[in-house]
Amino acid sequence: MAHISVVTPVYRAEGCLEELYRRLVAALSGITQDFEIVMVEDCGGDRSWEIIQGLARKDARVKGIQFSRNFGQYYGITAGLDHCDGDWVVVMDCDLQDQPEEIPRLYAKAREGYDVVHARRDRRQDPWLKRRASDVFFKVFRYLADVEYVAPGNFRILSRKVVANIRRLREQLRHLGVMVNWLGFPTAYVDVQQAGRFHGESSYTMAKLWKLAADTVIAHSDKPLRLAVRLGFILALLAFCYGVYIIIGALLYGYSITGWASLIVSIYFIGGIIISILGVIGIYLGKTFDETKKRPLYVVMHTTFDDDRNNISTG
Repeated sequence: MAHISVVTPVYRAEGCLEELYRRLVAALSGITQDFEIVMVEDCGGDRSWEIIQGLARKDARVKGIQFSRNFGQYYGITAGLDHCDGDWVVVMDCDLQDQPEEIPRLYAKAREGYDVVHARRDRRQDPWLKRRASDVFFKVFRYLADVEYVAPGNFRILSRKVVANIRRLREQLRHLGVMVNWLGFPTAYVDVQQAGRFHGESSYTMAKLWKLAADTVIAHSDKPLRLAVRLGFILALLAFCYGVYIIIGALLYGYSITGWASLIVSIYFIGGIIISILGVIGIYLGKTFDETKKRPLYVVMHTTFDDDRNNISTG
């Protein structure tokens, strides 16, 4: 049983894993020698798994997990949380934008009596467009999902009881920050400096980021459905008022009822709104269908350690 576990999802990170290991060992050794590093390789197609195997042979505190195919970052984090044993668990990205040297500060804050400590970035190194898109996403997300502030990124430290409860949440659409926020354990924030990417480029395109945003909102809120109902009532009220206006004008003032073009435009407008609302409902139904399948969240192909938790190795 380790005192501190570090969980990091790995995707096309062959150029930074050895440096990540070196800096993690240096940072964690200042806290305790009883630690483990869990690296989950998400089938990026490079030499990452070979490097993880080499690190595990050199240091038994490194635990490697390789998926059978690419499942995604949050499923990698889920697998790491399923297989870690620490009293405290640090979750971080592997590209060294989350700096291992900040871990002692997160740990010290957690020891003040907090079960969750988020690393809050006070200086982001991402491109301007990505930073603005992230800001817009979190503003829209907080409105649609009715949640308080969720720290961007994955860098945080969690107590064992928080991890135990996250393991109980097996929904397909996953967002670690939102899940931790939903659990409601005592939470604190530590401002950290985000470094530049040590190697390679982000695999998240703008399209992937907005898909993640949409999936996260759908997974954690029904507010889009309630907004669709509200929009329907507003349109119906406006149509009713306009109909009353036309009838009164025709009966009292003899106005002729004309406007073929406006009628066609109105029909297409209302039709578009209806189709959009049906689309929102269809998305929710589709995600519900995915949940009812009860498929595993991930499938493990290889590990660098003996895994006797067969029910967990398939998510």
